[in-house]
Amino acid sequence: MKYHIYSFEKLEVYQLARKFKIDIKKTSRLFPKEERFELISQINRSSSSISANLAEGSGRASNFDQAHFTNISYSSGLETIDHLNTALDMDYIEEEKYTTLRIQLDSILNKLNALYKYQINNKEVLKKKV
Repeated sequence: MKYHIYSFEKLEVYQLARKFKIDIKKTSRLFPKEERFELISQINRSSSSISANLAEGSGRASNFDQAHFTNISYSSGLETIDHLNTALDMDYIEEEKYTTLRIQLDSILNKLNALYKYQINNKEVLKKKV
C-alpha cells in the first residue's frame, strides 16, 4: 500500500525534530518515576510539539500562518531547553547526554529560525502539492 508523503515530511528540520522527540522520550524513561506527571510529561509534550506544529502549520494556506506555527515550534524548543536544564540540575541526566541533546536542539532551533525568516519574507503563497 502506497501513501502520500506530505511536504512537511520532506523538511530536514521536521526529520530532525521527529528524531529528537524520540531521543527525549527514551531519555525521560530514565527519570525517577515520581516525575512521571511533571517533568517527564512536560519534556515529552514540549519536544513533541516541535514536529507537531511544523506538521500543523504546513496545512495553512498563507506563509504568515505557516510562520506562526513555525514560531510555536521554536518556542516549544526553548521550553524543552528549560526542561533539559531542570533534568540536568536534578541529576536525572549526565552532562554528556545533556550536551548531545542540546546540540541536537540547537541545530533544530537554527533551522526553525531560518524557515521562519523564509516564510515571513516570502510574500507569495507557498504552493502545496495536492
